[in-house]
Amino acid sequence: MSTLPVLPKKPLPAGLPREWYETHNRRLKAMRIAIALLDTGVYTAAQARNRTIRTTAQRIGVHPPSLTTCRLVRALLP
Repeated sequence: MSTLPVLPKKPLPAGLPREWYETHNRRLKAMRIAIALLDTGVYTAAQARNRTIRTTAQRIGVHPPSLTTCRLVRALLP
């Protein structure tokens, strides 16, 4: 697998409720995991069990996702 260049991070907007930041970060994490799953050949939500999602997260260096994040990953897959 080839590595893509890392884009510089932009600061998040200030003054929003904490829930917004948590949801934003959860979505980013879910998207990263979903992309990694697609790269490994997991193409449908039925193939993406919690164990598969958590193993993929560990492989790409992301903290283990919660059940909510696992559901969000499955929602992103076709």
